Amino acid sequence: MFKGKSSYTEFLQSDEKVSTNILADRLKKLENNGIVEKAIASENRSKLIYALTERGKELLPIMLEITAWSAKHDSVTNTPASFLSEFTSSKQEIITKILGHLK
Repeated sequence: MFKGKSSYTEFLQSDEKVSTNILADRLKKLENNGIVEKAIASENRSKLIYALTERGKELLPIMLEITAWSAKHDSVTNTPASFLSEFTSSKQEIITKILGHLK
């Protein structure tokens, strides 16, 4: 949602270092619950691309609130310091900007 990743390989290379079986299970659960949908990449027919559904996009405000809470209370968060003040002053602008990148 926030980092522009859309393929299994990109998710696997994330900082979180999720194991392959856990990642596959999470993606399947997200798909089964209508949060993401998968499609075959047009440039590489053997690559699957995951995208948020409208239902998944509805989670954005909640995810931003969690990120803001983490920036405020978690000393080891990787949330940029500038995020909290920007989020506090222009919540709707941030939501609109991120949703624009997801289309």
